Amino acid sequence: MRAPCYPWSLKSLLNGRPNVGALLDLSEENYRLLLRLAPELRLMQGRALSCLDHGMDLHLEVLEQTPYTSLLHLTYFFPHAGGHYPDPDANLRVYHDSKQVDIVDLRQSALPLKKWGDNPTLEQRWKLNLFLSKWLAFCVIQGHGFGAGGPEYASSRERWVVS
Repeated sequence: MRAPCYPWSLKSLLNGRPNVGALLDLSEENYRLLLRLAPELRLMQGRALSCLDHGMDLHLEVLEQTPYTSLLHLTYFFPHAGGHYPDPDANLRVYHDSKQVDIVDLRQSALPLKKWGDNPTLEQRWKLNLFLSKWLAFCVIQGHGFGAGGPEYASSRERWVVS
């Protein structure tokens, strides 16, 4: 499985001036990556956990399913003195009709992304979606996945928790 190959450098992405068309393309790429992780996303309910022998467990919770959208929570949980610390920690709105992903909320400590408030700028949205793209691609490359049709179809490398 190959990583997405982009015709631009990370430096130019972070320093360049994004446009609406490029942002929509990136949102569509995020949708494709998310479906590689969870091919049956539209049918999923509750919580799912992808466990690998190497790396962190990936947690997915379906917060809401409607005919055209899904609201998801996606995170890793790192051990912390007070319990577990989620990072990155994302709430994502998935638009199945337009095949796009919108970041509702994202907390992470890897990049210096400032909190965007209620109305993020185009540049802020670009950086957030770029981070999401890199993270989703990393999860795909690592081998994470949330089954083909539900807990009964989960492979040996993953474990499902449904609540």
